[in-house]
Amino acid sequence: MNRLKELRQEHGFSQIKMQMLTGIDQSDYSKIETGKRYYTFEQCKRIAQALHTSMDYLAGLTDEKKPYPKSKGKD
Repeated sequence: MNRLKELRQEHGFSQIKMQMLTGIDQSDYSKIETGKRYYTFEQCKRIAQALHTSMDYLAGLTDEKKPYPKSKGKD
């Protein structure tokens, strides 16, 4: 989960700010960041959107931080 913490810090966000952006309780977010808890698909999606990255980057499947282009007409 080092990528998650690094990205959060690069954006200058606190864990409380991440709670506000994602709706994930700060204590749960802290556990996700330290690897003591796994996030759900929906939580991963919200975190990726808040940090302007892709879910694949958070999962370690790519080294490209830049998010994928949004599909037209879809969320």
